[in-house]
Amino acid sequence: MIKREELIAMRAIALCFKPFLKPEEACIYTNLGRTQFVKKCEAFGVYKNNNGYYKREEIDKMLAGEDISLKEPVIRTIKKT
Repeated sequence: MIKREELIAMRAIALCFKPFLKPEEACIYTNLGRTQFVKKCEAFGVYKNNNGYYKREEIDKMLAGEDISLKEPVIRTIKKT
């Protein structure tokens, strides 16, 4: 569980001019719970990059309800074990 002080610090950092946000910061930035955030990201086609960060520009477009046009097709692979 995130402490209140940590939440305030993370919110302040998320609202700064960071171009990429960690998943926890992105949830705070959008003011959504984790499950709601993931569902909304899937609906709008917003995915984490290879380093595990969300692009803030895409999140802003998602919150505005704009279509996110992909420059390159997103290839999702399923790891078979």
